[in-house]
Amino acid sequence: MKRRNFLKIIGLGAISLSPAGCLMAGKASRKRPNIIFVLIDDMGWRDLGCCGSTYYETPNIDRLASQGMMFTDAYSCGPNCAPTRASLMSGQYTPRHGIVTVGNSNRGPAHLRKLIPVENKTVLDAGITTVAEALKPAGYVSASMGKWHLGNDPEHGPVGQGFDLNVGGYEAGHPRSYFSPYKNPELKDGPKGEYLTDRLTDEALKFIEDNKDKPFFLYLPHYAVHTPIRAKKNMIAKYKAKQPSNGQGNPIYAAMIESTDQGVGRIMARLDELGLTDETIVIFSSDNGGVGGYKELGIKGGEITSNAPLRGGKGMLYEGGIRVPLLVRWPGVVKPGSRCDTPAITVDFYPTLLEIAGAARPAKQVLDGRSIVPLLKGAGSLKREAIFWHFPAYLQGSGGTWRTTPAGAVRQGEWKLLEFFENGRLELYNLERDIGEKNDLARILPEKTKELHNLLRNWRKSVNATVPTQLNPKYEPKGTI
Repeated sequence: MKRRNFLKIIGLGAISLSPAGCLMAGKASRKRPNIIFVLIDDMGWRDLGCCGSTYYETPNIDRLASQGMMFTDAYSCGPNCAPTRASLMSGQYTPRHGIVTVGNSNRGPAHLRKLIPVENKTVLDAGITTVAEALKPAGYVSASMGKWHLGNDPEHGPVGQGFDLNVGGYEAGHPRSYFSPYKNPELKDGPKGEYLTDRLTDEALKFIEDNKDKPFFLYLPHYAVHTPIRAKKNMIAKYKAKQPSNGQGNPIYAAMIESTDQGVGRIMARLDELGLTDETIVIFSSDNGGVGGYKELGIKGGEITSNAPLRGGKGMLYEGGIRVPLLVRWPGVVKPGSRCDTPAITVDFYPTLLEIAGAARPAKQVLDGRSIVPLLKGAGSLKREAIFWHFPAYLQGSGGTWRTTPAGAVRQGEWKLLEFFENGRLELYNLERDIGEKNDLARILPEKTKELHNLLRNWRKSVNATVPTQLNPKYEPKGTI
């Protein structure tokens, strides 16, 4: 997508960018800054005020954006929760760690699955050196507070995987309750009615204060805004009185977003109070696209938000399922109010954090991403051919229709190709001219289609990605859901 197109879409007007696609920045003030990584669950690309929403209210996150860099073309490594989290912790694309989806890969009606999908892992291998473990030799104390979704302690939870502290993280992909009692084995109940997002923020503030004199890595993966959609009554009432806008109008979801925004504001305020703002890099992103965009594709699914103008939503390799908000504030390095249209993806965070911290790469572990520090500094570009996705699994909508069948995708520059493994269908889109992926150019541009398809296939070979080919004996194409 062209740089100014995005700015026009979200209503921010024209702005000048460097040749690398980013506004220029200053020099770093410290070698080992504190790192706070806020990861929201299921937040769509347009679910923030700074990203174009006029219904949800996010003044604190908008302020974070105004003080740092917004990435307009940021992506998650998967269209749902666990794959992205595993890629964030490992620095690897999904075929390497084997967590390609959530739960089973054979979800949905058996008689409508043409292929036997690739078996999915649900636990991150303990032999993988996580980013927390890699930061430890550089002197960082670390905490994971919130959703983990990659296994349980003592071996596979956050502490088993290198964090010094775990608050609320285990194998579950969503909370049993957003209000205390939480029924969470890794989180003590608070006063009855305490809200989970507020509680995790409280725990984050305590960790920051306790470790203000040493470099720290705070990983704050909120359970919000994942289902069940629950929020505080006073906030819900506020949004019920507000007019829906541009397809967004769920008052409970809006209230969940506002609570999350308040938490970010409290963290920023505490950094100010402790004199840590200039010493701390804050990263804000989401693990996949928003839950919405299904109706226009004839898919039965619970619409919670709108990802328009993007196509589709969570669980799909179309832009609505994998394009996510990404904001980075790094005082003295990132120019306030800067924007970057260079594509970035989850696996980039691992090498980025190591470079920021001055930490060594793990000797025997392949890292698939590229450090985005040159983009943050406005001093260079990322040297890579493309970014990739592999989703060899089935994922149904709430009514049994498919959100996706096994598929893969590649983005190179303005071009994006999708491949659907059941029938070999290829779709080609030019995202600069067609961000909504409405005009399939595969037949019109066969050479470009072949070029990107070869690129995708070669990448799969390089990471030992398995493509499902075995036919399902239970498949009945004329069957009904």
